[in-house]
Amino acid sequence: MVIVMKPNATEKQISDVSNLLSSLDLGAHISKGEERVVIGVIGDKKKLHDKPIELMDGVEKVVPIVESYKLASRTFNPVSTVIDVDGVLIGDKNIVIMAGPCAVESREQLFESAEAVKKSGAKFLRGGAYKPRTSPYSFQGLEEEGLKMLYEAKRYTGLKIVTEVMDIHSIDVVSKYADVLQIGARNMQNFSLLREIGRSDMPVLLKRGIAATIEEWLNAAEYILSEGNENVVLCERGIRTFETYTRNTLDLSAVPVIKKLSHLPIIVDPSHGTGKSFLVNSMAKAAIAAGADGLIIEVHPDPQNALSDGAQSLTPMEFDMLTKEILSIANAIGRDFE
Repeated sequence: MVIVMKPNATEKQISDVSNLLSSLDLGAHISKGEERVVIGVIGDKKKLHDKPIELMDGVEKVVPIVESYKLASRTFNPVSTVIDVDGVLIGDKNIVIMAGPCAVESREQLFESAEAVKKSGAKFLRGGAYKPRTSPYSFQGLEEEGLKMLYEAKRYTGLKIVTEVMDIHSIDVVSKYADVLQIGARNMQNFSLLREIGRSDMPVLLKRGIAATIEEWLNAAEYILSEGNENVVLCERGIRTFETYTRNTLDLSAVPVIKKLSHLPIIVDPSHGTGKSFLVNSMAKAAIAAGADGLIIEVHPDPQNALSDGAQSLTPMEFDMLTKEILSIANAIGRDFE
């Protein structure tokens, strides 16, 4: 349930409610908006059945939350969350683009990609140092050496870094170099990993699993939020269906659905969502029109010779053309792209 405090509720009144919950071994998640404070109750609400919460000083009303994802629910927080990544805001009026190669292959390849996407307006450089691949014989990434290259590219361009965390053991090393920790589709329900990342304060990009429902996806976010990390960005990257022409089926309807159900920002990955570079342009523009807060796009200076996902990667020239078109769409729907 959610306890909504009155607009003029004092800190003592808020503290009194929080202390009551604590005395009953219930968690209290306090969210302070511009007008009022909302307290999310975590735990067995039956413990409150004989407690007149509504009569406590400063309490306006008590609202039950029927969704299993309490903290991720818009019922809990009706105000859309904006994630601040060292000055870059995700979820506000500006469209944010993350771009770069699927995998860090070499310093030359990474720096050429970084310079190109920065010039075209990207705020984040994406690139995998640890690469989970379907085949154990495929390129698995340069690991920490790749992270060092990403960090060097960050210092050179000023771009923020988003890269994937594979397991609990890699959290600390990736956190040394990255600005955003990416949870890949295969790990969306790796609950021990989600909990551990929830104990950090690093911003998280949580990709939807390849066969996950929206409810399962939001519950995965709940694992992170329930551990105290509120900096979660959702990423729609396509789901597996009976269609075989595209790599995945990009579910753009998930964007307005998430906006209705959750306060968390959402971006879209049209590269993995389709698996074909000629579809990235149209799906990226459609995602922005649908209300996405940003995009994550694969860009490679030589897609034909990429060590992974070349078929879905844009060239720097194609990416630059796309960003110009995104600006027009963003302006048409009252948003910005700088």
